[in-house]
Amino acid sequence: MSLSYPVVLIPSEEGYAVGCPALPGCWSQGATEKEALQNIREAIQDYLAAVTDSLKGDVREVEVVM
Repeated sequence: MSLSYPVVLIPSEEGYAVGCPALPGCWSQGATEKEALQNIREAIQDYLAAVTDSLKGDVREVEVVM
């Protein structure tokens, strides 16, 4: 499954900070824009895996079209 999330790149003295506004607290960084984007992909995967692992009960999925 492939999902798309908006991310925000913020230039810094060390390179780039990058966050995913749809996932509170999901941030990463990288020396280059390319590295920062790869790192946020991994951070999003880890974030979603942690949320999935914490779910209990009758879990369902819904499709949202925008």
